Amino acid sequence: MLEWSMIAVGVMLCVALFLNLWRLLIGPHVVDRILALDTMYINSIALILLYGMYNGTQLYFEAALLIAMLGFVSSVAFGKYLLRGDIIE
Repeated sequence: MLEWSMIAVGVMLCVALFLNLWRLLIGPHVVDRILALDTMYINSIALILLYGMYNGTQLYFEAALLIAMLGFVSSVAFGKYLLRGDIIE
């Protein structure tokens, strides 16, 4: 029963990723696209963690941590670009 629920959650996360991709491509403003990209990072982290739990291995948890750090750094860089116009001072 737990395996079927993990598969169902995985399908829902994949649908959420495709909807975020649609918002990333179609979004009317730059802020909408950045928010869609941040949400894609969160959904991909959840999908990787779910896959690691499904396989019963801890290797994927480290990959999810790396993606989380990359998502944070990119969010800060995009925010700084929107506020100041450049990333590096």
